Amino acid sequence: MGTRSQSNGEIHKTAVVSPFIKSFAGSIGGVAEAGCLQPMDVIKTRLQLDKAKQYTGIVNCGKQIIAQEGAKSLWKGLTPFATHLTLKYALRMGTNAFYQSLLRDQSGALSDGRRLAAGFAAGITEALIVVTPFEVVKIRLQQQRGLTKELLRYKGPVHAAGLIVKEEGILGLWSGAAPTVMRNGTNQMCLFWAKNNFDRLFFSKEEGDGRTLQPWQSMTSGFSAACLGPVATGPFDVIKTRLMAQQKSDGPARYSGLLDALVKIPREEGFLALYRGLLPRLMRIPPGQAIVWAVSDQITGYFEQRQHE
Repeated sequence: MGTRSQSNGEIHKTAVVSPFIKSFAGSIGGVAEAGCLQPMDVIKTRLQLDKAKQYTGIVNCGKQIIAQEGAKSLWKGLTPFATHLTLKYALRMGTNAFYQSLLRDQSGALSDGRRLAAGFAAGITEALIVVTPFEVVKIRLQQQRGLTKELLRYKGPVHAAGLIVKEEGILGLWSGAAPTVMRNGTNQMCLFWAKNNFDRLFFSKEEGDGRTLQPWQSMTSGFSAACLGPVATGPFDVIKTRLMAQQKSDGPARYSGLLDALVKIPREEGFLALYRGLLPRLMRIPPGQAIVWAVSDQITGYFEQRQHE
């Protein structure tokens, strides 16, 4: 599938890779990211839940986890995290391509505004279908502290999901959905727009031109693009984590929802509390996106080249 545009009397063919292929490319990238960056996600979650200020920073948090719980604890929640990333990136890449196909003009061109809209819609879709329930389970597992599995409230991802549904109802798996929607929508809006523009700025790469970036080039533009979202969505990420960590067994919920948490957290802990965990997010998300794009660009680039042959 491709589109043709004309400039200066010349006809240029633009390859359009199907949403299915982009979904596949994203899922492979998700597997690679999960295996590499899970420890930073555990540390980020612990820092965001650290109301007592037990940890002084990223390194101190990592050292305490290893000393008290063992090195394997840095991979707590890996199963739901890896599954969640695989499904999330498949859905993200696929739905973004689908929404872009709906928003292209008759010549196949996609304006920056429509690219932003497609990314935002893809982020909302992944947040509601995949991200929220998987992150609820992951955060409940990550916030547990201890060495003996028998003493832990949640024994594993399947047990955690079942217990949450039993005690809190099926909607318990969608705790924190509102800030997750805002976080992911904004993140993907920034990501897809910035990746396309950084490809063009750094390497003169146009979407669908049949060229395949070298892995290091994809990593450079992917890393750069992924720095924007975490800064823009830090408060939503903190609020999401707090809401997802609330359990009915702990008594009345501390926060009733997004707006309540947005007021209480800065009032009780200071404004900067809304940006707790930002540094580990910046240490995890941009490198993760560098890995994902290095993999997915090779796959989509192959199919672009075939359309130009």
